[in-house]
Amino acid sequence: MNEPLIWALSATAGLGLGAVFFGGLWWTVRRGINSPHPALLFLASLLLRMSITLAGFYWVANGHWQQLLACLLGFVIARLILMRVLGPLPMQTAPLQESGHAP
Repeated sequence: MNEPLIWALSATAGLGLGAVFFGGLWWTVRRGINSPHPALLFLASLLLRMSITLAGFYWVANGHWQQLLACLLGFVIARLILMRVLGPLPMQTAPLQESGHAP
């Protein structure tokens, strides 16, 4: 195969890895807010997302730094796309309590 095609495939794989990583992070934060055990959820999610991402980068790179760089570029682009599509989480504001003294 020619190099531009390999780099394009590496970048596409990076897009997929980024979608899994940042989509999983978004899902975890949404579920972790109301979870009875948020620390366990966040830890398990982190380990799973990192394992998938690192294994994917290792597999895509195949010992070539150019493919790793293209994969990383796709990963970052996936983050930008998901930030634009999913947007920020809605803020849950608690009512302010009167403290009885001046700040």
